[in-house]
Amino acid sequence: MKTALLDRAKERWDKLGGGIYAAVLSIVVLAVTGLVGLLLHLPWLFPSLGPTVMLFFESPEQKASRPVNTFVGHGVGLAAGALCLYALGLRDQPSATVGGLTPLHVLSGVLSVGLTTLVLTWLGLPHPPAGATTLIVSLGILSAPVQLASMAGAIVLVTVVGWGLNVLLGTRPAGRTSSRPVPPAGGHAQTRPE
Repeated sequence: MKTALLDRAKERWDKLGGGIYAAVLSIVVLAVTGLVGLLLHLPWLFPSLGPTVMLFFESPEQKASRPVNTFVGHGVGLAAGALCLYALGLRDQPSATVGGLTPLHVLSGVLSVGLTTLVLTWLGLPHPPAGATTLIVSLGILSAPVQLASMAGAIVLVTVVGWGLNVLLGTRPAGRTSSRPVPPAGGHAQTRPE
């Protein structure tokens, strides 16, 4: 089996090789996403995509960088942010960045991050950049339905293109880990280490 480009870059240039791999692919993926946003005149490039692509290319072996964690994490973040924003009546108010931070914005923000953290931890699908996604929505920065839909589209695009490039270049997502008992051949169940 051929060695992944990331591994070869690290072998040849150590941390610099890994940094070049991550930087070039981050630029490519975010440029594609930004171009789609320019063509559609919608916010397809937003802050939480930066740490998402950094995870994909700097730390592809981490569980948090897996595609499933990315889709579920940002999906939960979008839903929790919208839930808090709408439930607290902030939908028609200026965003915290335009109208200033209000007590309701603070409540919306902290509740959305708490809810996102709770759900992702409960599901065992960590993805820290989802904390930024939920704040973007719960603070009203991007909150109109068309903006939420474009955020979802951008998350799908970044994940498909990002992991598509990783796989094409020989890097695979982290394997699924489990602490469920696994029965050995002809014996009692043992717990698999994580």
